[in-house]
Amino acid sequence: MAATPKSSWGWVKAMLHSIYDQPDANAVHAQFDRVVDALTAKLPAVAEHLEQARTDILAFTSFPKELWRQIWSNNPAERLNREIRRRTDVVGIFPDRTALVRLVGAVLAEQHDEWIEGRRYLSLDVLARSRMTFLDATTTDHESEAMTPPALTA
Repeated sequence: MAATPKSSWGWVKAMLHSIYDQPDANAVHAQFDRVVDALTAKLPAVAEHLEQARTDILAFTSFPKELWRQIWSNNPAERLNREIRRRTDVVGIFPDRTALVRLVGAVLAEQHDEWIEGRRYLSLDVLARSRMTFLDATTTDHESEAMTPPALTA
C-alpha cells in the first residue's frame, strides 16, 4: 500500500484480497496476473511493485492448502506485539534497559511455553506433509526414505 495513493487504497486492497480467495495455486497465479494487468493501466507503479514482489507474495502456494491461511496471516505476531505493548504500558517508564528486556523476555518465554505445551498454530502432521511436497519427483524410493523425517509426536 506504500506505492498506492490513499484515494485508491480501498479498491486496490479488495483486488489484492481476491488473490487469496482462490481455490488452488493455479487460480491464485491467474488472479495475480489479472490484478497486475488491471493495475497497469491506472497505477503502473503499483503494478510494477507487485510484479517485483511476485515470488514473495505467492510463496504460500507451494505449501498445502491447509497451511495457506496461517502462512499469509500475521495475526500471531500482531497478538504477541499487543500483549507486549499491554504489559509495557502498565509499567510506563522502565528504570533501565535490563528491566525492559527482562519483562519482554518473560512475555516471550510465556508465549513459547504456551505454544510448546498447548495449542499449535501449525500441526506437526501438516508440516511433515508440506516438507514432503518439496521432495524432488525424480528421487528414488531409497533416497526418499532417507529424506523422510522421523515420526513426530505431539
